[in-house]
Amino acid sequence: MISLAGRDILHSWGKFVFTGVGLGLLIGVTLSMAGIYRGMVEDAKILLDNSGADIWVVQQDTLGPYAESSTIPDDVYRSILGMEGVERAANVTYLTMQVRHDGGDVRAMVVGVVPGGPGEPGQPISLVAGRHITRSHYEAVADLKTGFRLGQRIVIRRNVYTVVGLTRRTVSSGGDPMVFIPLKDAQEAQFLKDNDAIVRSRRRTSQNPAFNRPIPGLLDAVIESQSSNANVNAVLVRLASGHVPEEVAKSIQRWNRYQAYTRAQMEEILVDKLVATSARQIGMFLVILSVVSAAIVAFIIYTLTMGKIREIAVLKLIGTRNRTIASMILQQALGLGLIGFVVGKIAATLWAPIFPKYVLLLPEDAARGFFAVMLICSLASVMAIRAALKVDPAEAIGG
Repeated sequence: MISLAGRDILHSWGKFVFTGVGLGLLIGVTLSMAGIYRGMVEDAKILLDNSGADIWVVQQDTLGPYAESSTIPDDVYRSILGMEGVERAANVTYLTMQVRHDGGDVRAMVVGVVPGGPGEPGQPISLVAGRHITRSHYEAVADLKTGFRLGQRIVIRRNVYTVVGLTRRTVSSGGDPMVFIPLKDAQEAQFLKDNDAIVRSRRRTSQNPAFNRPIPGLLDAVIESQSSNANVNAVLVRLASGHVPEEVAKSIQRWNRYQAYTRAQMEEILVDKLVATSARQIGMFLVILSVVSAAIVAFIIYTLTMGKIREIAVLKLIGTRNRTIASMILQQALGLGLIGFVVGKIAATLWAPIFPKYVLLLPEDAARGFFAVMLICSLASVMAIRAALKVDPAEAIGG
């Protein structure tokens, strides 16, 4: 029976192979879509790992710096440092923007961190080249995905920075590579105004009767306060060993009146709220691709079956059972699915590195995909099997 199915495949091998390759490309896209989702989840986890924090302190009633806007004073970290269980606390800012360089610009998440070594919260944990940010101004550490080189000069707002270090897999929840700069520079970059806006703001302030008083230095002090930024997006907190993050987070919320999230809570926010929308879209694509694949398999198997009606009639005439004929058609469908899966797995592996987003192809996803392809091919063969079983043996002799 297997040889019968094999001989039939060899008889129409061109159509069979081309169909298998086309099906394989669809399966490759399906595996890639699943890999993109896995990559987004992995990026979210790596984003939290790279922060080096156990607790994120953010603005009250917000979901934190990665999900929505958060603004808190930059002196909050001092009171947090004095709390029991806190080993380190550091301010951090996040700003997604276009970073200019001599060859154009790159969309990146600019992260403002406190200068220091790898142990400072917010600083990249490890570098592949160069060193960490140690100066208060005009140094940068960039992810390799930006394409920047050591010593290269990049422009953020009006300031020029020198790339002193390179890191890998430090990306935002949206997949944008990160560029780390000193905190003070990042605070300035978030609220930097152009010259015309500064002139208009100073004119409006000077015309305000509340500030235009005969008090020495009052107007200058007000203008200076308006042109500086004393806010950050979050405080990253690292705990001393032996302390429970949930308990320390509750203490921070109770005494400082800010929102405090643990690692588990931040991961839930990133995965369930940010990645969930993309997951639903990817799920819809997977359903559509599965339906299209099933339609292709059903069509080609049905076409092959209808093209050999006389041969099937001969088989029935010589006493071949319906179960044998149905099994032959099912084997052809499964063979088509096997060829398609092999082609799809190879294609997904080859084009994964060139995707703009990280694609994580897990063996368990491939196993699920294989069984799904076999199931789809089995169901798609039903129409061809029904057509074959209705063939009258008299057709073998022209009846």
